[in-house]
Amino acid sequence: MLALSNKIGFFCILYLAFVLIVKFMKKIITVVGARPQFVKAAVVSRAFQKSNQVEELIIHTGQHFDQNMSAIFFEEMEIPQPHFNLKINGLGHGAMTGQMLEGIEKIILQEKPDAVLVYGDTNSTLAGALAAVKIHVPVAHVEAGLRSFNMRMPEEVNRILTDRISNWLFCPTETAIANLKMEGYTDQTAKICNVGDVMYDAALFYAAHSENRATVAKQFTGPPFVLCTLHRAENTDDPANLERIIAALNEINKHMPIVLPLHPRTKKIIEKNNMKAEFTIIEPVGYFDMIELLKNCRLVMTDSGGLQKEAYFFHKHCITLREQTEWVELVQNGYNELTGANTELILKAFEGIAKRTTDFSKALYGDGKAGEHIVNALIA
Repeated sequence: MLALSNKIGFFCILYLAFVLIVKFMKKIITVVGARPQFVKAAVVSRAFQKSNQVEELIIHTGQHFDQNMSAIFFEEMEIPQPHFNLKINGLGHGAMTGQMLEGIEKIILQEKPDAVLVYGDTNSTLAGALAAVKIHVPVAHVEAGLRSFNMRMPEEVNRILTDRISNWLFCPTETAIANLKMEGYTDQTAKICNVGDVMYDAALFYAAHSENRATVAKQFTGPPFVLCTLHRAENTDDPANLERIIAALNEINKHMPIVLPLHPRTKKIIEKNNMKAEFTIIEPVGYFDMIELLKNCRLVMTDSGGLQKEAYFFHKHCITLREQTEWVELVQNGYNELTGANTELILKAFEGIAKRTTDFSKALYGDGKAGEHIVNALIA
């Protein structure tokens, strides 16, 4: 009888411990809609799991329909599967954001989270933040404070509005914090934290696995080459800009081979306008292949925001085919040069940067533990 009583007591203690853990666990809804956001969210999800103090539910708005985001993508990248998929894509900005807002709000009302976590600057980011703040659920914004100072970019509008209604502003750099302070933000209006860049965490984590999981990149381990990407509408949808960039790439390719993973849509635009590309064009590649291409290339040319940083993570110089960048510290420290779509400026930048040697030891984007810093702030 005593033994039975002891067992009952033991299980009662276990049950009470379970109840207390559940009671004091925070429930957080994460909203993502684009492939890069899943990679960023995976960093924080791993930190949530490690803390054992957070129940996370993931909403995929469906904003970017990407065939590469298959079950294999989630498995290989060790990314949690979304709990909800709104499947909203292929619409204009207003319709897309409005439908996302409606769908996300329903889930928030159903699940009653302690906070909603959003990433970056997409329509999904803004919809998630708006849905939460309108029903008085706190908002946490990862990659807060970034500015291109170009209000013609939808991303700039999204990030500014999201920052304005967020309760936690998780900044990747001191520049981002300075931007917020310049706009009048203080710790009294929102909790401002320089946590570092979650993409640095991701780069460190996935670089350890990329060599065994990459396929396409194995073709490009020989002579030095330039890794180029081109996808922003300001370049791909403007035939004059696109032609100037391709002219520069053709000339550079005579001196150093260029490898350009290119979306089929942009490839069709090039063909439609009878532009002749004399460099190597390949199909879009997955994240592991992109890491291996970054490891093996001599330098990077891109109009992508994320790839500018990833070039730095892997100690490569970068030429940015845009007029502005959110990552101004890369330019200020000599890792990056802005050229826009100007053929002469691109060629001049290549001539100088291809010979440059630079110290990459500066910790511009944190200590590689941004995920942990974010979780610690949320559960404090």
